[in-house]
Amino acid sequence: MSRLMGIAAPLPLFVVPSRATGVRLALVVAFAIGACMLTGCSTPGRAPSVANSAHEATAARLSPEQARDVTVYAIGLVGTPYKWGGNTPDSGFDCSGLIAHVYQKSAQFKSPRTVAELKDWGMPIASEAIRSGDLIVFSKGRESTHAGIYVGEGRFVHAPSTGGRVRLDRFNSPHWASYTISFQRP
Repeated sequence: MSRLMGIAAPLPLFVVPSRATGVRLALVVAFAIGACMLTGCSTPGRAPSVANSAHEATAARLSPEQARDVTVYAIGLVGTPYKWGGNTPDSGFDCSGLIAHVYQKSAQFKSPRTVAELKDWGMPIASEAIRSGDLIVFSKGRESTHAGIYVGEGRFVHAPSTGGRVRLDRFNSPHWASYTISFQRP
């Protein structure tokens, strides 16, 4: 009667497939799930970068809340003495040690331990898109020589050099203008 009124009869919610159809359906579903899992591990257009000696891949995953925590924690370390190879507030910091400590404590991210590796950690960010918590890496030619944590308003926290202390500086100051600057979002 419903056909006579121009309304199609409702389809049954469940169809019992034959055994062969059920096996094919299970294979298609398994393949689709596997494909989704594999594509979730890749970033189109950019290979994942090396994050540590175990070659842990990273993508930009720093949430705005984590970026805020990174910024606040980094600013709180201003005044800590510089120490080459240092990576704790008690021993002092070098630039990559400061970054490793801050990201581990405030965002639970393990960062590379050298400036050369930090240059490729995360995703490159255009200068117009930087936000607090991003990395700023300074290079001369092809060699990355220094890094810090961007904290907003053109400033970054870094451990500058022997005899110095962790401090805030502006990346557009005359000293840093002689470097090539790149930004990375962990």
